[in-house]
Amino acid sequence: MDWQPNPESLRTLAACLKDSLSGFDKAAQKQAEIMLAQAKASPDINSYLAYIFSSPEPPAGLAQSANDWHLVRSAAAIMLKNNVKSNYKQIPETSIALIKLAVPMGIQDSNSQIRSYAGNIATEMIRRGGLYSWPELLQELLKLLGNESGEVSNEAQEGAMAAMAKICEDNTKLLEREHNGQRPLNVLLPKFIQATKSPLPKVRAQALTAINIFTPRKSQAMLNSIDDLLQHLFVRAEDPVADVRRQVCRAFVRLVETRPDKLLPHLSGLVEYIISQQKSDDEDLACEAAEFWLSVGEHDDLWKSLEPYIQQIIPVLLQCMVYSPEDIAMLGGESDDEDEEDREEDIKPQFAKKNLKRGANTEASAEASQNGNAFEKLASMDDDLEEGEIDDDLDEVGDENPDEKWTLRKCSAAALDVFATDFGGPVFTSILPYLQTNLKHQDWPYREAAVLALGAVAEGCMDVVIPHLPELIPYLISLLNDPEPVVRTITCWTLGRYSAWAANLRDPAQRQTYFVPMMDGILRKMVDKNKKVQEAGASAMANLEERAGKQLEPFCGPIIQQYVLCFNKYKDKNRWILYDCVQTLAEHIGPVLARPELCNQLMPALIDRWQKVPDQSREMFPLLECLSYVAIALGDAFTPFAEPIFARCVNIIHQNLEQTLAATNNPEFDQPDKDFLVTSLDLLSAIIQALDNAKAVKLVQNSQPAFFELLSFCMEDPSDQVQQSAYALLGDCSKFVFEQLTPFLPSILPILVKRLDLESVLDEEVEGSFSVVNNACWSAGEIAMQYKKGMAPFVPELLQRCVEIISNPGVPPGVTENAAIALGRLGLDNYDLLAPHLAKFSREFLDAMDDIDPSEEKATAFKGFSMVVAHNPQAMEKDLLRFFVSIARYRDLKLQNPVKQELHEVLQNVLNIYRQLIPQFNDFVSQLRPQDQQALKATYAL
Repeated sequence: MDWQPNPESLRTLAACLKDSLSGFDKAAQKQAEIMLAQAKASPDINSYLAYIFSSPEPPAGLAQSANDWHLVRSAAAIMLKNNVKSNYKQIPETSIALIKLAVPMGIQDSNSQIRSYAGNIATEMIRRGGLYSWPELLQELLKLLGNESGEVSNEAQEGAMAAMAKICEDNTKLLEREHNGQRPLNVLLPKFIQATKSPLPKVRAQALTAINIFTPRKSQAMLNSIDDLLQHLFVRAEDPVADVRRQVCRAFVRLVETRPDKLLPHLSGLVEYIISQQKSDDEDLACEAAEFWLSVGEHDDLWKSLEPYIQQIIPVLLQCMVYSPEDIAMLGGESDDEDEEDREEDIKPQFAKKNLKRGANTEASAEASQNGNAFEKLASMDDDLEEGEIDDDLDEVGDENPDEKWTLRKCSAAALDVFATDFGGPVFTSILPYLQTNLKHQDWPYREAAVLALGAVAEGCMDVVIPHLPELIPYLISLLNDPEPVVRTITCWTLGRYSAWAANLRDPAQRQTYFVPMMDGILRKMVDKNKKVQEAGASAMANLEERAGKQLEPFCGPIIQQYVLCFNKYKDKNRWILYDCVQTLAEHIGPVLARPELCNQLMPALIDRWQKVPDQSREMFPLLECLSYVAIALGDAFTPFAEPIFARCVNIIHQNLEQTLAATNNPEFDQPDKDFLVTSLDLLSAIIQALDNAKAVKLVQNSQPAFFELLSFCMEDPSDQVQQSAYALLGDCSKFVFEQLTPFLPSILPILVKRLDLESVLDEEVEGSFSVVNNACWSAGEIAMQYKKGMAPFVPELLQRCVEIISNPGVPPGVTENAAIALGRLGLDNYDLLAPHLAKFSREFLDAMDDIDPSEEKATAFKGFSMVVAHNPQAMEKDLLRFFVSIARYRDLKLQNPVKQELHEVLQNVLNIYRQLIPQFNDFVSQLRPQDQQALKATYAL
């Protein structure tokens, strides 16, 4: 490097970096952190960091041991990566040039951790600056990887491939995209496939890791290389290194989705191979292999091809579902621990459920939480840590409980569940001997695995299991008292899976024999002396509530009594699941909860938590979400609790927005957790829906800070989840407190219109973005109903956006439907503005209407559209027959007057207009199907 550091500054910085990682001297560590924060202001700081990080030996004048110097280099690398991440555009060009020199040196370093850090810095540089701000990097990495001179060290080849894999992971779309007539992946992918033949195991494993990033994506490069890749995978399938075979298994799993046709001819050999790898002593490899059954079993076409092999596969799955001796040791001899406080790291955050209005968009709809699922794959909580970096929050990573991670046991059970759904009865027949041998096994791990297997096949094999349930259910209920807590835990889950059968028994005597003892047993386990059994009991109860629904009404008293007892007993972690029990009950029994004898028991327990939980606590998420469901269930009976809760939610939103602004202006501040915003907005929505309108109006009027100003900020928040909830709240406000909303609409509607721009959503390819558009469309329709002619200034742009949405086949159906409803409702009072453009959207509107269930929303939209048609009847020439079919097939069902009568009058008027316009009107109508002609004649006297 031409640039040279100041020796004194270098010594000071090195000392600070070393002290910043010192856990022994807290005072020195704190002082070092302060000095490093100040050093960030220096324009040369990143040059110094690059110099230190890329120097294998301490520079002259720095007396450091090898271990100390490694610590200094590591700290410099982490700080450099973070600076690039948070402040890339402010880094001087001279420092950027030095970083670009330092990274390749780090990638070739003899120390594996430094090589890893170099890869992290490289991928961050490309992420922030773009791939083409450093085009020579990929060329240099490929050169190292290829080792054409034969002089590149093993370490350099390993570092180059590892860095390449990280770059691919963070820049996937960019590498697939065409630039100056070329797609980088067309060059890279064949090189990676070639690298799977490297004599270095780490290069082979990392090459496959990089390939697997692109395997599911169906890019042209992947499609062109698929045959070559398969040949190399078959060779690598026998690799002596487990990590390489793990990536091979992962590749097969991903190819199931992209090119099942290529795997089908090799299925017999693949079954044998996957079974052999699932029996491996390497847990990670075995688990990766087991994923293959899940992937094939969930594939619409491929699963049928596994039928000849089921009898080979299922015994392996059952064998893998038994806790291993290592797992049993890590479970740590479960005991009565109900009085022990939870460790903070044991409390897994649950994310706020998405608030979807008129949510026909199934892709975006939120599923109910299933904490008790014994083999549910939990979403990973990636906290921006890269390989080799330290997570301060995890003290004992190696001490992870096998019940809290995705394991071979859970994956095998999940595969059994999928096969049961695919093949039904034969799966139960094949596991029946296993169940008969092991359900009463004297060794608890076999007993536990048999109960897990019985639960796993519940959904798919119910028909063939039912004859055995009168014998099995009482036995499972007896296992709720098993001396081993792990058996009690899995029994709760399995009973939850069979609760639908028990809840739907028609004979009162049978319900008394099976359902009541099942529910009672689960409720009793909610207050077990072991916290994991409590958790399983609570999750099973939430499951039972989902399945039993309104049939729980006669039992609400004892259920709520038990919940109140649990609120007094539970520690933090289980309380989160208890909230889920309460909200699920509220969702399914609704207004029953407002009975004084129930409300007066439940609400004091919830309000007690409300008063104890600080604004900054993550417990706020499940508490606010739970209160949203309870408020809707109680309706106006929620009034005594509404005012302080409403005010606190507004205050939490205000605090969060201020923190967001502070973090935006100063990178030193952390961004606040957006779930505080999401859950608070959702609870405000629920309260506004629940209360008598006059009371809701009063809450909004008294809000400090101003309610709609905060809402408009939330509508522009960077988080899709926040926007989604904000637009849901906007729609509810337009329905229930429109008079208070009106003065803010001139500033709110431009924000809404902007959010309906499809271009940004389609570019992002983010699942949540469509959910935002969905709710924005819904709220636009609700506002149009109330604002009437006030919408006129916004009609041209709203029309354009809605037409774009309903005309785009890439938009999910639910979003299209809501856009069509908004468009139709705009026509109610602004038909004259829409009429000149009718031909642009008539066909798409009618298509969207066909898929919407009869409702007041559909009726008002169809009425508005018909008023537009009446204003410009000639524009319907191409779609007129289609329009008549829609009128003939329109069903009011339970629609009430006056909406029903108004729609009928508008449709009658439109038909009368066409009767006058079309000379041979009867001949035109005769083109319809006879049943459609009959419907028009009967309803509209044609």
